[in-house]
Amino acid sequence: MSDQPGVWDPPGSGILRYVADSRWGQDGLPPGAWFGRVSAVVEAPDGRIVVFHRGPAIAPVVLFDPDGHAVSSWDANFGLSHGMRVDRDGHLWLTDCGRHRVLKATVDGRILLELGTPDVAGDDEATFNAPTDVSFGADGSVYVSDGYGNNRVVHLDPDGGFIRAWGRRGSAPGEFDTPHSVAVAGDGRVLVSDRHNHRIQIFDPDGTYQTEWRHLGATQCLTFGPHGDLWAMTHRSIDEILSFDSIAGRLLKLDPVSGAVRGWLPTPGHMMHEAATGELWVANLSGTVIKFQPGWRTQEPDSALQRA
Repeated sequence: MSDQPGVWDPPGSGILRYVADSRWGQDGLPPGAWFGRVSAVVEAPDGRIVVFHRGPAIAPVVLFDPDGHAVSSWDANFGLSHGMRVDRDGHLWLTDCGRHRVLKATVDGRILLELGTPDVAGDDEATFNAPTDVSFGADGSVYVSDGYGNNRVVHLDPDGGFIRAWGRRGSAPGEFDTPHSVAVAGDGRVLVSDRHNHRIQIFDPDGTYQTEWRHLGATQCLTFGPHGDLWAMTHRSIDEILSFDSIAGRLLKLDPVSGAVRGWLPTPGHMMHEAATGELWVANLSGTVIKFQPGWRTQEPDSALQRA
């Protein structure tokens, strides 16, 4: 169990230096279109930015060029958009909480695989109950946080075949209360955001409990970047998430072994993605995409203000 100090304690790391664009893509939407609650965002291998949102004014999956202009959109009869990841072959994996499905698709919307039984909530090998996120092992296997309903992690082979599942509702090691996100480390460890229990649990690839971190609050998202950095979108508590509608939070850069905080950004957010070029993309349930670009802005002294 981690004995690291909490992220809201007096910081030993400090704020990370990025420049934020808090309404990225808004001006590039078609006339009359707007984002609903933005649940996830990723950068595709070809540089397009993919936004997964919940709203009636444009299809749930919106593709943008790197400059923020929408180029296309598509739907797969989603019930409730939630998590989205890109696998090593450049395919999207999307979790549909509303219809209890996990979809594998091309970036342009061709469905390659549908997992779960549409519109059927269950806890057997053929069903999910409001799955939240996916991540990938080095062997191509898939881990699904089957999150709002089942409080378990499901391990699948690269073709979607069932391997195992573990977890149930509770607070003991290996139990969950809303596994909201899952991320697989390069060494095979499986990190699970046990959100309502205010911890991250860590397992070996077969689901055997190893340890947990309790110093990071109620985490929304866990992500390993392309260079091995571990990121966590977090809040002080689940009550804060629910009361403030996810607008008060921090994006943390963590030591992937100890969970120590290396730096942080003050930002709302649900899910996030680190691009190979270093930009950070944050999906905000308030209906925006936030782009963080490495850098820092300073203001020169204003003599008029100083005289005041």
